[in-house]
Amino acid sequence: VDISDLYNLIFSFPRFVGKMETGNLTVIKEFVLLGLSGLAEQQQFLSVLLLCMYLITISGNMLIILVVGFDFHLHLPMYFFLSNLAFVDICFTSTTIPQMIVNILTDTQTISFVGCLSQLFFFISFVNMDSLLLCVMAYDRYVAICRPLHYTAIMNLHFCVQLVAGLWIVTYLHALLHALLMSHLYFCASNIIHHFFCDLNPLLELSCSDISLNVMVIFTVGGLLALTPFICILISYGLIFSTILTITSTQGKQRAFSTCCCHLSVVVLFYGTASAVYFSPSSSFIPESDTLLAIMYTVVTPMLNPFIYSLRNSDMKRALQKML
Repeated sequence: VDISDLYNLIFSFPRFVGKMETGNLTVIKEFVLLGLSGLAEQQQFLSVLLLCMYLITISGNMLIILVVGFDFHLHLPMYFFLSNLAFVDICFTSTTIPQMIVNILTDTQTISFVGCLSQLFFFISFVNMDSLLLCVMAYDRYVAICRPLHYTAIMNLHFCVQLVAGLWIVTYLHALLHALLMSHLYFCASNIIHHFFCDLNPLLELSCSDISLNVMVIFTVGGLLALTPFICILISYGLIFSTILTITSTQGKQRAFSTCCCHLSVVVLFYGTASAVYFSPSSSFIPESDTLLAIMYTVVTPMLNPFIYSLRNSDMKRALQKML
């Protein structure tokens, strides 16, 4: 079976834009991504800035993967999760930013219907995986600090591999659910997307179908996948902070607080901006503000992760010097 035929069958491609008064039907074969056109005066500056941030993100996260793979002393659960986070961050940013840069450089703002759904699928997969990995890493730190004697027994390699594999399955199923629901919508208002990638809210804004099921899935399944990791992270760091307070060494206490606060700042930045985009009322949808918020969690957070999780880590710095 040809894979493209199977894909088109599953996603019911193409969808139609109806001109019911004339009886004509126009096939939607592509969408128009306006990208940063709403910020026309700053578009060139933002495109160069985003390209630099993208290159830093790719370089920093690739360096993490190479260092962890190079030094067998880093073959521990903490660095296993960190290398997975680095890989997800590379895929996460590569899903959206290169397309936007190509559109700006070639002055073509179109993306095919199948390409749009594919981008939506992978974007949802990677953003959820990023969220869940942050939760798993917080739990790993909780076990290491609060239950150090049981750390080896709990966070063994077999459990870590199974955990990450399970997370990938959950995120792919969730993304597939959204992609299938989106593929069965009809788009009759316009094919212009006020965003730099195919995201849920901008696509739902274009649909003339009943989107109540899509909205319900966003607020239920999506809310569960977003809030559960966030709550678990807060609980984990709350228990970690309570354990840190019992440390008698002032220097050790300050260093632990500093590290945890940096980690929490990334978590708050990621979850705060993502929640503002996906869980705000549709009536308050403003393309420019949603675009800037999306840039925060799609570009800024993945770029900061290598600095916060690695450059502040003495083991990672020693391994990097050894590799160089």
